[in-house]
Amino acid sequence: MRKPLVTIVAGLSCIAFYALAAAQQLPKSGSISVHSGYYVVGESINVADKHAQGHGNNRGITFNDKGSGPLHLGPTDCFYAFSSLPDRTKVKGYCTFGDPDGDRILTDFSGMIGSDGIVQGMHDVDGGTGKYRGIQGTMTFRCKYSGGNGELECTQRLDYRLP
Repeated sequence: MRKPLVTIVAGLSCIAFYALAAAQQLPKSGSISVHSGYYVVGESINVADKHAQGHGNNRGITFNDKGSGPLHLGPTDCFYAFSSLPDRTKVKGYCTFGDPDGDRILTDFSGMIGSDGIVQGMHDVDGGTGKYRGIQGTMTFRCKYSGGNGELECTQRLDYRLP
């Protein structure tokens, strides 16, 4: 009786392992919608009358809009620089979006901050690690400040393809 039981348990363990591995596979192309919360730390200086430049970083967490799946509950880190004139502020930088398992998507981005404080732009996907290795695509973003202590909330849509 013990040998058949061990065989059944081993078989069920293999099935569970392969089912979990299959669930982690991404389609070769698609879209992932996420939202992120960040804490922003930055500094700036006035370089001329009504002209500032600066840099900083955002650290936070990303949530897949479906409540599970890629990038859900994963860390996100961004580093940026900006130049501000009275009628526009440009921002450029680099971000890493991840999964709790350690797989990452690497991006570079550019955007504008409007007079309403809304930050909008586009990430170009530079590559990835793990299940994201070889990823290509773009990610639109729209962010706004919430509160007065460096809190930033963003919505993003990644359109991607894998090799």
